[in-house]
Amino acid sequence: MQPVDILILSNGPGEITTWVRPVVKALRQELTEEYNSLVRISVILSPCPNASGKEAEIALSYPEVDRVQGADNFLSFLLLGKTQDNWNWRNQGVVIFLGGDQFFPVIIGKRLGYRTIVYAEWEARWHNLIDKFAVMKPEVIDNVAAKYHHKFTVVGDLMRIGELENSSQDNIDATEIIGLLPGSKAAKLTQGVPLTLAAAEYIYHKRPNTKFIIPVAPTLNLETLGSFANPKYNPYIDTFGGVSAELILPAQNLNSDSINIPRLHTKNGLVVELIQENPAYQRLSQCQICLTTVGANTAELASLGIPMIVLLPTQQIDAMRAWDGLPGLLANLPGVGTIFAKLINRLFLWILLQRKGLFAWPNIWAKSEVVPELLGALKPEDIGEMVLDYLNHPEKLAAMQEKLHSIRGEGGAAKKLARLVRDELFGENK
Repeated sequence: MQPVDILILSNGPGEITTWVRPVVKALRQELTEEYNSLVRISVILSPCPNASGKEAEIALSYPEVDRVQGADNFLSFLLLGKTQDNWNWRNQGVVIFLGGDQFFPVIIGKRLGYRTIVYAEWEARWHNLIDKFAVMKPEVIDNVAAKYHHKFTVVGDLMRIGELENSSQDNIDATEIIGLLPGSKAAKLTQGVPLTLAAAEYIYHKRPNTKFIIPVAPTLNLETLGSFANPKYNPYIDTFGGVSAELILPAQNLNSDSINIPRLHTKNGLVVELIQENPAYQRLSQCQICLTTVGANTAELASLGIPMIVLLPTQQIDAMRAWDGLPGLLANLPGVGTIFAKLINRLFLWILLQRKGLFAWPNIWAKSEVVPELLGALKPEDIGEMVLDYLNHPEKLAAMQEKLHSIRGEGGAAKKLARLVRDELFGENK
């Protein structure tokens, strides 16, 4: 039996943690020891507007992965077939698409002479050029010509982590936990941190036994996160009720009888634990509800079936400069950038208000408001009251959770996808 290559194409931070991670783990588990010794797993990243720059480092940290190339060198690989380190390629292999443009595996698969497998959540393309499609739900196949149906296998939702679904209830104790997800970039953190802290303090005063956590993005260090809770560095704290917090690191509190992990302390006694585990699915699965900004966070929470309230505050117009493409370039121009930022943001805000909802991923998928979205000049006490209402009526949380599970595919997708790859490489029943 000849050695083979598995090449995974991916791009953004969400895909690396929620798609690539479970797939490479399942691949190594599905292959016997004999076949594992023949398989080399490579990850090549393509550019992504939401990338942090640490995606390659995260992918390389997975023990199942043998080598990784970052997005900076993707174009030369796509056009010329050359990697930065002049990787060699084996005669046989499979290209797996786990993020980016679905045309990439067509080009790369043809050049390497490898079979191609595309994982598709909502839409599958290039039916005549791709060898196999692993799709999240049967509905993806509805618009596919019948002559291509043999290429499609429904595997389920890669973001539905089976181990968590089976064990999360065992890990939940009597403690009530609320997750705060204020974002990972400055444009969101400036508003997100003081707003969620103020809402959390409001809830804490009403329910002092409730615990709060912030899953810290791997691209964000603790000191930076703490600065957004410090009025010295974040003037928008006063805008959201004036709730500031001090960052307490483990080394500063070694004699404490509480769990020795970093946290934020407010003057009125609120403690928010900072979770650096990545991904923090195990801790998130213990939350009764989360307060989150709009973005990839909503997709991950939805796939884990975690109820949420999505916050879109509009108080900070000038500082919202996190767009992609030409608007982002204009808004960040030296000198005149502030003018463009204000104009673009006011236009963006008008569009948001006209659209009236469906910004969070679960709502986009369902085409209805499965999770509440709060847009406008948000007040912490209003958010707090909404959370308290959900906590006082657990049947509402249960109904939201049931809807979240219904709009995604079944679990076990990584294992089913790994079996497809195994069969493409070595034939069935291996």
